[in-house]
Amino acid sequence: MSKASEGATPGFLVWRLSTKWRVAVDRAVAPLGLTHAQYSLVASLYGMQHSGERPSQRRLADHTGMEPLYVSKLARALESAGLLERARDPRDPRAVQLALTEQGRETTRRAIDVVQGLLTQLLEPLGGLDSARTRQLTRDLTALLDAPMDPAAAGGPPEE
Repeated sequence: MSKASEGATPGFLVWRLSTKWRVAVDRAVAPLGLTHAQYSLVASLYGMQHSGERPSQRRLADHTGMEPLYVSKLARALESAGLLERARDPRDPRAVQLALTEQGRETTRRAIDVVQGLLTQLLEPLGGLDSARTRQLTRDLTALLDAPMDPAAAGGPPEE
């Protein structure tokens, strides 16, 4: 354990790890013209399209955990870059469906390969991507992500 991590709270460690991951992904996908947030969006869209889904912006926001307004902003930038298409949903004129273009699929495949290499590096101390420790970490992270979070219930800031 590094000196910076001694006595650290789990919340601090999660924040540090997420920051380390975001910075590493940002740097790795920058040569492909993507940011970490854009990568998260196109990689999720790639997987959903591969499963036969053409998700709405709202569905993609729910899937990624990003705010719908932020997904809309990212989608517009990715559309301008020629990586995805936005179209009105014929079943719901208020909804916007997203799909990767051919260029978007190619860029995303390349980005996934790069990020997969980073993930391999990150998980090496746990025995690699397919280790029992990594599987347990995945279960633990999933449990934490599935736990409800209500800042108001946590006590919030003290009233004056």
